[in-house]
Amino acid sequence: MRDNVNGGALTEVTFYILISLYQPRHGYSIMQYIEEKTQGRLALGAGTLYGALNALCEKGWISVYGQSDGRKKEFLITPLGKEIAQKELCRLKELTRFASEIIGGE
Repeated sequence: MRDNVNGGALTEVTFYILISLYQPRHGYSIMQYIEEKTQGRLALGAGTLYGALNALCEKGWISVYGQSDGRKKEFLITPLGKEIAQKELCRLKELTRFASEIIGGE
C-alpha cells in the first residue's frame, strides 16, 4: 500500500476502508459500504480489498473482530487506526480550506 503515514497522506481506498470499520464489517460489507458512500465511484475487487485488509492488519490499524468462522471474518478499526484516520481527516480539511481560498467555493 502506498500510504505515507509520516506525510499524513493516505490513499482514498485506505481512508474509506478505515472509516468503514468504525463498526465491525466483513469484506463484502466493506465493499458495499464504500460503493454506496461513493455512489459507485469506487468499487473494490475482492483481491484489492483483501490485500488492503491484510496490510492494514499488519500495520495494526485494523484487527480481526470477534470469533471468525473463516469465511465471514469481521474487521474493526484499532485505536491506532482511529488516530491515523483522524490525522487524514485533518489533512483533508486543511487541503480543502486552502484550495477554497485559492479557487473559491463554499
